[in-house]
Amino acid sequence: MIERISPAEYRDRRDRYMAMLGRSTAILSSAPPAIMHNTVEYPFRQDSSFLYLSGWAEEGAVMVLAPHHEEHRFILFVRPKDWEQEVWSGYRWGVEQAQEIFGADVAYPIAELPEKLPQYLLKAETIHYRLGQKHDNLIIKMLHQGLRQYQKTGLGPTAIVDPMPTLSRLRQVKSPAELEIMRYSAQIASKAHNHAREIAAPGRYEYEIAAEIEHIFRLAGGGPAYPSIVASGANSCILHYIANNRQMQAGDVLLIDAGCAYDYYNSDITRTFPVGGQFRGEQRAIYEIVLAAQEAAIAQVQPGNAYHQFHEAAVQVITEGLVSLGLLQGDLEELVKEQKYKPFFMHGTGHWLGLDVHDVGIYRRSAEEGEILQAGEVTTVEPGIYIGPETKPLEGQPEIADRWRGIGIRIEDDVLVTSTGHEILTAAVPKTPDP
Repeated sequence: MIERISPAEYRDRRDRYMAMLGRSTAILSSAPPAIMHNTVEYPFRQDSSFLYLSGWAEEGAVMVLAPHHEEHRFILFVRPKDWEQEVWSGYRWGVEQAQEIFGADVAYPIAELPEKLPQYLLKAETIHYRLGQKHDNLIIKMLHQGLRQYQKTGLGPTAIVDPMPTLSRLRQVKSPAELEIMRYSAQIASKAHNHAREIAAPGRYEYEIAAEIEHIFRLAGGGPAYPSIVASGANSCILHYIANNRQMQAGDVLLIDAGCAYDYYNSDITRTFPVGGQFRGEQRAIYEIVLAAQEAAIAQVQPGNAYHQFHEAAVQVITEGLVSLGLLQGDLEELVKEQKYKPFFMHGTGHWLGLDVHDVGIYRRSAEEGEILQAGEVTTVEPGIYIGPETKPLEGQPEIADRWRGIGIRIEDDVLVTSTGHEILTAAVPKTPDP
């Protein structure tokens, strides 16, 4: 069994974040419930940053971090114990256990937020709070009070600052404990993908494969990290296809993009393979280009390299490959510069991965300066080529022959940046054309 994040690690995260806050107060809200239909809610999933700093997984809470306060630096406002409500919707930790189990210096019922919050803003220079949430009116009121106080005493908050740029830097580099959970999530997802390849056959429906994949996630104590994509035939050319209702036919390509969420941490894997046989000529030709592009991209995932370098490596290989197939024509350098590959490869080659599938973190410091990769970061690497029934070439490029249409190929792995290079967390899923 993989160990969960320890109370000591949550405490260390808060300490590091508060050191970055200085004389500011951070106020974070738990995620709101989401309605599925009428009075039925989706299963609650905590806001990732709220969870990252506290481990608190319940709704209806507010966290206050006040590094400048003499007594209370970590404050939780939570739903109190209420048996009449709990018998309907589940047990609550309550105020007492917010302190005993989660380490809050003090905890209050959420109803006391307007009354108790001002004392944690008295010496704050700014309020770190993400606008657009339930408590906006209260926080803006507190800011106005702080501005009046500042005019008289020189103390009090004078601005609201979005906390995410600071929190993102903290969350972007994963701890050893986080990486162990992510490895386990990748292990579960790898098992599910390998099983999917074994059972995919002509006549079966895409949703059958999705069900088998997610069954493996659930048996391991996890769940889907996002709606599983099981896309056969021309559906493989739809990047976020989730209908999963087509019956697979012999000769189809089958693109499966499915990841497991385990203890809130995510994996994200894509594999593409032929249903019930071998890749036909056009399918294999495109697959081999995408595989070569992914290998070239992964080679660039190194500490000290800029994030965009691995995308550029993939673009180079894909553009060159499309020229070799006659799907593009012209000077290779100009084709890349003018992005003539875009009708076939329209997305980036990766994204950060962690508590969110598309995890926090920037990709470029500016138009000229890329984010530099560092050990402990996890990114996906996922080039693809998609030639759908309606794909149109750009002006001056060759018409697309029908034999190429309906082929979508993507290959995606989760890659950890290490101190000496990289580690492919999802290497257990084969990706050669004939595994």
